Amino acid sequence: MSDLLAARSQMAMSLGFHILFAVVGIGMPALMVIAEYRYQKHGDPLLKELAKRWAKGTAILFAVGAVSGTVLSFELGLLWPTFMEHAGGIIGMPFSLEGLAFFTEAIFLGIYLYAWDRISPRAHLAAGVVVAVSGALSGVFVVTANAWMNAPTGFTVTDGVIGNVDPIAAMLNPAAFTQVLHMTLAAYAATGFATAGIHAIALLRNTPHRVFHRYALQIGLLVGVPAALLQPLSGDLSARHVAEYQPVKFAAMEAHHHTGPMPFVIGGWPDVTTGTNRFAIEIPGAVSLVMRGDAKASIPGLDSVVEADRPPVAIVHVAFQIMIACGVAMGFVGLWTIVRIVRRKRGRGVSLPNDRLYLRMLAFTAPLGFIAVEAGWTVTEVGRQPWIVQGFMRTADAVTPVPGLVVPFIGFTLLYIGLAIAVVWLLYRQIIKTGVGASTRAGFTEELPVPVRS
Repeated sequence: MSDLLAARSQMAMSLGFHILFAVVGIGMPALMVIAEYRYQKHGDPLLKELAKRWAKGTAILFAVGAVSGTVLSFELGLLWPTFMEHAGGIIGMPFSLEGLAFFTEAIFLGIYLYAWDRISPRAHLAAGVVVAVSGALSGVFVVTANAWMNAPTGFTVTDGVIGNVDPIAAMLNPAAFTQVLHMTLAAYAATGFATAGIHAIALLRNTPHRVFHRYALQIGLLVGVPAALLQPLSGDLSARHVAEYQPVKFAAMEAHHHTGPMPFVIGGWPDVTTGTNRFAIEIPGAVSLVMRGDAKASIPGLDSVVEADRPPVAIVHVAFQIMIACGVAMGFVGLWTIVRIVRRKRGRGVSLPNDRLYLRMLAFTAPLGFIAVEAGWTVTEVGRQPWIVQGFMRTADAVTPVPGLVVPFIGFTLLYIGLAIAVVWLLYRQIIKTGVGASTRAGFTEELPVPVRS
């Protein structure tokens, strides 16, 4: 393994691990705030117990995310010193603001965890809102920095020297809005559907405390379904931006080998040697029609640049297809959810928590949001290769000259495996195993104290 490949692999491992906690850090605080709001409105102690359990899970995942995020910060400087030397002064502001949002989230998460009986209910709920907002802003600032790497602005280059740095313009780069919107919706969709799916499994097993699981399922759907239904719109905006600013990445996403009318390729494996897609279903001119309004409109293909400037097509295309498939499945379940709710309100059909077929579908979709996030970031990062900053700096020119990078890659991989095992064990011990046992000991009943709409 070359040092460049080892450095890229280590960064990919770190990002792939950290992003899961970043996603939960955006979505989970919203769930706990909604649970507490409903508790204050209806007075059901089960909702308070639910908010507390989600707060414990948020704290565990926040702690591990802080560790993995710190590792990433060091890796940027240690693995990519040339990149940080030239880009650090341009994108330093969003990283600084992310740190501010991170500390704000940590402070108010502590208040939320330990001040249930020490401050007023309104103040406690407000602390939860601050956690949710700062968690979302933390993700926004990081994604803004990444967007700059895809559409660099806010500086000039004269005789190889960077000057006229405008950090605000760098933050507000052309890719910022579409990437932030797409990632934020993905975080809420992934967290909401994962939560609903976990509690759907509990309902399918006819475990005790069905009312508790119904509450959790409903709140998960309340967050996940709107995000999943809006995601295709943000995806379309992102695709149009990529087509304009990163046409080679767009060609790799669609496995479009030859410049000309672009078909919509479903599945398949790109063969770059023959310029074909094996085992694929192609709809001729479909992408050209959507993007340009003309099925015969020409769109640049991979052949528009030399081979050295092309990303690994197979990886990008397959990851893009996985992301779309997961998004379509979640959107379908979201539409089905709305249809079933409407039918139920009209007196037809059973409630969602009692529909076993629907619960099975939720269980199936539980991991899809996180799979889509991983696949989407693969498209974003691998699709930009061979550039670390699109059009300005190649990845090979940014890597550290220090040899033997395969050793830290193996070491950090083992570290992340150990952290993953520890996280699963902690979540099981603190959240699942204790479960609603505390609710039972507190004398909570299984009857709904207030009407709950399906």
